[in-house]
Amino acid sequence: MDELRQQLKISEQRLQEVNDLLTDPDNESVGQILQIVEKYGGPDEINRQAAEARNFDNLMARLADIESPYMADIEWLMAQRDKQAFISKAAYYDRIRGQKDAGTDIDREKAVTLEISALQFFPWLITEARQAIANKELMPARYIRVRNMVEQSADNGDILATAAAMQVVGASYVETLDTKGTDGCNIHLGGPETITGYFGGIGQPNDYPYKWIDEYLHYYTTYGVRQVLNINAGTILAAYLLHKLGVDNEFKISVFMGNDNPLAILWTLMAARLFAREDGTTSLVGFNLSNSADNYTLRHAAKIRQSLGLEKVVRFEHHITETQKSIVCQPYNRRDELVEIAKEVANIAAKHEGGDPEVDSAREHPSDILDYFLAKDDIIAQGLMGAMEQNYLDKHDALNRTAAALVTAGIGVVCAGNLH
Repeated sequence: MDELRQQLKISEQRLQEVNDLLTDPDNESVGQILQIVEKYGGPDEINRQAAEARNFDNLMARLADIESPYMADIEWLMAQRDKQAFISKAAYYDRIRGQKDAGTDIDREKAVTLEISALQFFPWLITEARQAIANKELMPARYIRVRNMVEQSADNGDILATAAAMQVVGASYVETLDTKGTDGCNIHLGGPETITGYFGGIGQPNDYPYKWIDEYLHYYTTYGVRQVLNINAGTILAAYLLHKLGVDNEFKISVFMGNDNPLAILWTLMAARLFAREDGTTSLVGFNLSNSADNYTLRHAAKIRQSLGLEKVVRFEHHITETQKSIVCQPYNRRDELVEIAKEVANIAAKHEGGDPEVDSAREHPSDILDYFLAKDDIIAQGLMGAMEQNYLDKHDALNRTAAALVTAGIGVVCAGNLH
């Protein structure tokens, strides 16, 4: 066995060949990335613009300039935060465990991040916050968005309001760029009639990784959007290279990438480590495993992540619930598995993409992953906005059920840091 293992070593010569390829002036694949970065003024200028765009006062000033109706909502949210209207984490632990100072023996080292998807429209966040105050519930620490970027940029400052609100509540958030492969770039893929064509991934053909970088840098420098969803091997490599060049970009790998076994995870994390900066940071901050991943997968993935020094850098984002329609066989609920594995594995996010199956399935309009791709005008024309907001609140309810299960088991949770 030992002799066989030694055969797996990567020689310095092979690593040198890779370095030579990456730095070769004739390497057009890398050269196109450099050209885009230079177009935006280089890494330092890109980061400077992003920091300015992300500045809270600047976000609010831009909302004021367009007379956005969402300004009042953010001011209300700030007021609720400042007067501590949300339940404190300590009080939440006491309420769930039915005793005073119940948080003293909670495992905070392996606290699970509460994650919700998808926050398609800013007003849903305010509805969620009002419910959380009234019911003494926790707000998520992590929000995923899958709304069309161009649409939300033009919708009363929705993209600005969300960016500002995330700073108010103390949460991270992820946007999904429009160059995600579902815009017709692969001319041979359509709807359900071509579904088998998607088995190798939607894809981002030919020049799309470069369009993806260009789009990312636009939203990074214009709105301060730092974290985006990533679904393609090419754009994942591009994001690693962008960070290595000095741009402070971040991304999470989508469940649609299909990382469903320890070897796939090794491949992904190995690349993250190879392209990490000298301080050990990488642009990969969230890693969503396939829906087929179970506790066996997570245990082995955790060992790989720890061996590569990435345990505190890369969060495993595990689907606990999924939309009722168009993505998995239902009922799908991984809460019990999460409570078991969270006692062993650190830095996990519990992602809630649907309500609990028995709740969600009973709705007149159950949650549907395909709803993410509907334009706002179409949603309004079909009279679905109220139903889709209810779907989102069902996800919030599922998230709080998960929080209660974890706390009952003595495991801490990470929620909106400025609210609780």
